[in-house]
Amino acid sequence: MPKQRDRVKMTPDAVGQLLASSRKVQLATISPDGWPHLVTMYYTLVGGRIAFWTYRTSQKALNLSRDPRISCLVETGEAYFDLRGVLIQGVAETITDPDEVYEIGLAIGEVVGGGRAGSVDSLPGGAVNEYVASAARKRYAYLVEPRRVISWDHTKLAVTAGQAP
Repeated sequence: MPKQRDRVKMTPDAVGQLLASSRKVQLATISPDGWPHLVTMYYTLVGGRIAFWTYRTSQKALNLSRDPRISCLVETGEAYFDLRGVLIQGVAETITDPDEVYEIGLAIGEVVGGGRAGSVDSLPGGAVNEYVASAARKRYAYLVEPRRVISWDHTKLAVTAGQAP
């Protein structure tokens, strides 16, 4: 009988679908004293990789400048047999080019400003674009290069437990 860990592991396609359908990620960086620094951020995907942005002087940016290792958790579900998640352990690539930071900011603006459907340009007065342009001058963006991906889909257990998935 296969181990439960093997039964709940998601396929690469299922991992990609969960990441594409979610909006928030829990990010863990390493503080100067060695303690994890954990925050929740909005994100987008760029080439299948998690991308986010933050102020250059934020604690997570300072942590990543010292040590680019990062853990990213995207999860969903309330009941045990509904739990699905992806944990990506990787290295954050810092994006400092103003145009690239702006483009990632716009993509995140679409997530924050109404979901992945539609365009930030359609919002009244281009409010999101103005905000992104202003904020991008003070921010860095980051792309997470996965080194290890851990996933689980407990809906697969519901089937073996005789419950409806």
